[in-house]
Amino acid sequence: MQKNSGQEFMVNSRYEHLSPAPQDGGLIPQPPLELPVPDDVELIPLPAHETLTLPPMDLRTAVETRRTIRKYAEEPFTLEETAYLLWVSQGVKKVSPRPATARTVPSAGARHAFETYLLVNRVEGLDPGLYRYMAIEQGLVNLNAVVDISVQLKQACLDQPQLENCAAAFIWVAVVERMYWRYVERGYRYLHLDAGHICQNLALGAEQIGAGICPIAAFDDLKLNSALGLDGEELFVVYLATVGKKAVNRE
Repeated sequence: MQKNSGQEFMVNSRYEHLSPAPQDGGLIPQPPLELPVPDDVELIPLPAHETLTLPPMDLRTAVETRRTIRKYAEEPFTLEETAYLLWVSQGVKKVSPRPATARTVPSAGARHAFETYLLVNRVEGLDPGLYRYMAIEQGLVNLNAVVDISVQLKQACLDQPQLENCAAAFIWVAVVERMYWRYVERGYRYLHLDAGHICQNLALGAEQIGAGICPIAAFDDLKLNSALGLDGEELFVVYLATVGKKAVNRE
């Protein structure tokens, strides 16, 4: 195989090539556990995940029935269902004195370097638009995106139509300093592993509410980050997934 940048990254992120970690020596403080609520933006409280009455489903059934779905029913999500999927994929179970968050998914060193951005197309109680999940507070903030944000995101994802026909899309944005502070260059590997944990939990949670997801890694990085107002270096998209109720005649 011809030498390429992917091979170079794997070599350069080996332990013998890592830079000194900012956490060592205690001179550089740990980054915050989550991004702050924007100024002059009201936190939208979400129902506690326990309030949603769910049909029983064992893990084996969820794994066996899970499949990628790109076409969805017109049925909207309830706010309770949306809150449940957010909690399943990134919910905070406790904040330790370290400080660190223990969540519903594993993360290297409990760094939990992802913020969930939520594209809302059809969710009861929420206007269509772009939101960010405040996992510690169990709420949402409206990012006041442009009216055609779903169109922009579809175009950035190589014109995949499910960005417009889904009930919602979960977009996982890496806050790289949160991971780099401890793991430096090797942390970039861990970001991609952590994103997989999150997406799998979303897929299993969706099965329990009669929904399905389509994980998406095919996107134009520059266009997608720009549409979300991200700089592409300190904050950037690693992964996303569209979600919606299952249609009778689906792919």
